[in-house]
Amino acid sequence: MDAIKIPSQEERALLDAFTRLKTVARAAPCPSQETRKSWLNALERLIQENRQALVDAVNRDFGQRSSVETRLAELFPSLEGVRHARRHLKSWMKPRRRGVSLWFAPASASVHPQPLGVVGVVVPWNYPLFLAFGPIIAALAAGNRVMVKMSEYTPATGELLQRLARQHFGDDLLAVVNGGPELAQAFVRLPFDHLLFTGSTAVGRQVMRAAAENLTPVTLELGGKSPALVARGANLKRAAEAIVAGKMMNAGQTCVAPDYVLVNDKDCALLLDEVREAAKRAYPTLANNPDYSAIVNDRHYQRLRGWLEGAREAGARIDEINPAGEELAAVRKLPLTLVQRCPEDCALMQEEIFGPILPVVAYDKFDEALAYVNARPRPLALYLFDDDPLRIDRVLQETISGGVSINDTLLHVVQEDLPFGGVGPSGMGHYHGREGFLTFSKLKPVFRQSRFSGAWLTRPPYGAAVEWLLKLMLR
Repeated sequence: MDAIKIPSQEERALLDAFTRLKTVARAAPCPSQETRKSWLNALERLIQENRQALVDAVNRDFGQRSSVETRLAELFPSLEGVRHARRHLKSWMKPRRRGVSLWFAPASASVHPQPLGVVGVVVPWNYPLFLAFGPIIAALAAGNRVMVKMSEYTPATGELLQRLARQHFGDDLLAVVNGGPELAQAFVRLPFDHLLFTGSTAVGRQVMRAAAENLTPVTLELGGKSPALVARGANLKRAAEAIVAGKMMNAGQTCVAPDYVLVNDKDCALLLDEVREAAKRAYPTLANNPDYSAIVNDRHYQRLRGWLEGAREAGARIDEINPAGEELAAVRKLPLTLVQRCPEDCALMQEEIFGPILPVVAYDKFDEALAYVNARPRPLALYLFDDDPLRIDRVLQETISGGVSINDTLLHVVQEDLPFGGVGPSGMGHYHGREGFLTFSKLKPVFRQSRFSGAWLTRPPYGAAVEWLLKLMLR
């Protein structure tokens, strides 16, 4: 006889919090515009009044996280998201008229966005603030209650957000929970009305299987190997600066970081020279440089070192850009590392890197570069460096990716009026801006019959009238 699993104290508290939110959502299923704006205002105050505490918490979790990067890549886009949602909320909530077939005139039809109820959000460790606040903004704007599971790799940030959420929202609107893998598994098994998960593709599959037990709809924001494609004739200095900025932000621990570079063989040496110079200008030192972030923990640090060593043993050329020649192991930092001639079966070429390691792949003809991208799983982002409008259009039409930035990196993600989401192995569904509001809403179709309806002609008992009508309808 199988042993009965007794829920832990953490799991009981998790279920209690979910039940409380579900009860409140059922009691007040459609909050007003004013109420939702007050929720967004409270979230803005939470961020603004605790900016330094939030920055410090993330820094403690990473060991060294650039304060500028936390403010620039986490707090700023979160505040922009709040303001964008508040500014457009009235329009988003408004029922939308839809057309009615001539056969059913003069009836009318419309679509009414309605809150789903309770939304679950699973937050990764790499951007624990932005990837928590972003979904929270969309879910609150859509009128939902929200439950957030923070990563066990960022305990200081998780504990702070849990306390601040309780202070600013009480217990019946936003619940933040912390715990390890077992709690995460219990979390995704809850019967949420929608579940958003951000993390790896492998874990995303597990989350989808767990959610399927309750037929919970899911949005998966995953990752993959996002290419930076440098076309012939591109401005190599501009491309190098953008690639370095995108790759070294948060030490490469970004789901939309350029994962590898495709460059024409004739331009490869020149581009790499520009990359080296751009990296040296941006980070002349690394060990004690507050602008340069550490790898989040020893597990991921050793993973990256192991993948590099595997590539080296397989014959790849490894070029570490460490301008001051510093010893970095003690501070758990890695320099930007260029990898050339890396065999395709190496982990660096198969797995999402999530660190400041940049494989470089040379191509001969542009068609080869497109074929290389299209032969691999669809990425979360694609970066194209080119000024040829015909070639740009071709890339947009012939490749499929979660998003695209042309002549820059990362910045499409922080445009609030653009949806964010992956495709295939890099994810499913979208959020940010209006798309986030729609993701966490039920678009209820409403048909209003007119008092002058001719629907009686199609009702039994059937006779000559309906036969005449059918001849017209089926002609």
